[in-house]
Amino acid sequence: QVELVESGGGFVQSGGSLKLACVASFRFNNNLMGWFRETPGNGREGVAAIWTTSGYTYYSGSAKGRFTISKDNGKNTIYLELTNLKPEDSGLYLCAASTGSHPELSRSSYDWWGRGTQVTVSS
Repeated sequence: QVELVESGGGFVQSGGSLKLACVASFRFNNNLMGWFRETPGNGREGVAAIWTTSGYTYYSGSAKGRFTISKDNGKNTIYLELTNLKPEDSGLYLCAASTGSHPELSRSSYDWWGRGTQVTVSS
């Protein structure tokens, strides 16, 4: 059974930083791993994604230049570093895993989901 466990969320002021982590219960094998943000108004949106073998990364427009996705294959873990945070970055951040599909930031490309970690940014 696949499990994804996120951590690292919290409450920060505007301009602050956080680093999220997602530990997978399986050994990475050319998987696509992604981070999504869920809010009541916008639903579940793709923020960043990474292929575990090639290391290719993908970012949403709002994440580009401020967020960095990375991986540690030896720990079956991906990370999302959030910098220069804004109130509109607030939401439940979920980790997702796929055996490999496109497009990389589409929720329909993913097979397994974590429960999420909450990020709240105050103005």
